[in-house]
Formats: sequence, structure tokens, C-alpha cells
Amino acid sequence: MPVKSFAISDIGLRRSHNEDSYILCDDLQMYLVADGMGGHVAGEIASQTATRMIEEFVRSAERDRDMTWPYGVNESLSETENALLSAVKVANQIICRMANEKPEMTGMGTTIAGVKINENQASIFNVGDSRVYRVNAAGITQLTTDHSWVNEQLQRRMITEEEARTHRWKNVITRALGNKNSIEVDLQTITLEDGDTLLICTDGLSGLVSDQVILETFCAQRENLQQAGKELVAQAKAAGGHDNITIILVQYFTDKGS
Repeated sequence: MPVKSFAISDIGLRRSHNEDSYILCDDLQMYLVADGMGGHVAGEIASQTATRMIEEFVRSAERDRDMTWPYGVNESLSETENALLSAVKVANQIICRMANEKPEMTGMGTTIAGVKINENQASIFNVGDSRVYRVNAAGITQLTTDHSWVNEQLQRRMITEEEARTHRWKNVITRALGNKNSIEVDLQTITLEDGDTLLICTDGLSGLVSDQVILETFCAQRENLQQAGKELVAQAKAAGGHDNITIILVQYFTDKGS
């Protein structure tokens, strides 16, 4: 497979436990992170449920072409995009049901951001403020849109980017799995170029470390994904480390021998 990948998840400096989860599946060429929320261990359960259910649905869809899809098919989307869309919706329904059935899980939810690679195509999906970036010779590009109150205000030019980074409501998200039974999922497919690296992360990184610092840190360790991931975690901790930090790096090559 023409990819190299590495994942790391760190509790950070201020949290008592890690509510982030991730899936790194080189065999499926699917990679996703989730940032859970909720009292006690509910956030951890929500993020683990989301990542597990999405992987199970996509794996089943690839294995069994006759599998029944509960949400039908959108003919404007590719087969991969349809599978991802249904997978996220299934995960959302399960999390909503768990929250309704167990009082201790009321209000739990999770963000999700991920990538599924098929040859030179990368299908990217997200709900919430976890992000996917593309890093290459041209620089760093955020491919996802944050579903957050601060980003909505930023898009309306009600606040500046600097104000957004430090705003007291910057952690208020407007879309999450578990929030309601119907979920809107952002979905797009891009064409990968040789050497492109996809960075998937929770806001424990992106909320504390600027895109420019992420780019500089990655470029310094471009040939070593493991070290690049560790350095990015260190940057988040140096900036305060007040949240869990989860990062996946996926580097794409046109030559399978790379």
C-alpha cells in the first residue's frame, strides 16, 4: 500500500483521563480521530463507540457487497463516500440510543474526523472541530471546517482569528455525534499527490498550536513520522497541554516501494 502512517494519543497536562480515541487501519487505508465529551467516562465511551462502529461498518461494506445499508444510497456520491456517510450516521444513532438509555451517559457526544484512501483519492469526513490537514511542498491546508460557535463568528467576521484562538467559548461546538438523531456530515474527496501528508487531529493540537508552527514542526521531521508526531505533541504541551492530544499522520506515495 502506498502509504506510511503513525498515530499518537496523549492525555495532556491537565486532564485526569483521555477521552480521545483513534483508529489507524492500514489494511482499510482508513484513519480517524474522535474527541469525546460528557461527564465521568461518557466522553471516552462516546469516542470509542464512534471509531469502532465506523470501522466495523466500513469493513463490513467492503467485505459484503450485498450488505443492507440503512440510509440508502446518494447517487451523487461515490461508493466510498456513501459507506462513510452511512457509517457515521450509524455511529451517531448508537451513541444517541446509549445516551437515552443510560442516565449517567446523558449529554455525551463526540467529534469525528477521518480519511479513507482509495488509490490516489482521499475521502475526508468530519463532524465537530477535529481537523484534517494536507501538508506538502506548498505548505499546510486545513481541509475540514470546524463546526464551532467561534468559527461561525469568525466566518461572519464578528471576531478576529486572534480573538478566536483565545475566546472563552472556543470549545463550544455546534455539531457532534450524539447531539441529535439526525446528523449532518461534511464529506469531500481530493486527489493526492506524491509526498502529500494528511494530518488528522483533535483540538488538543489545533486549538493550541498554530498552523504555521505545525508546518514548521512537521517539516523539521518530514522523513520520520513517529518523531514528527511526538514533536507535535510536545508543542501542544509547551502551549499549555490543557486537553487530550491525538494525532494521525498519513504519508502518501505514488511509488509503492517508497
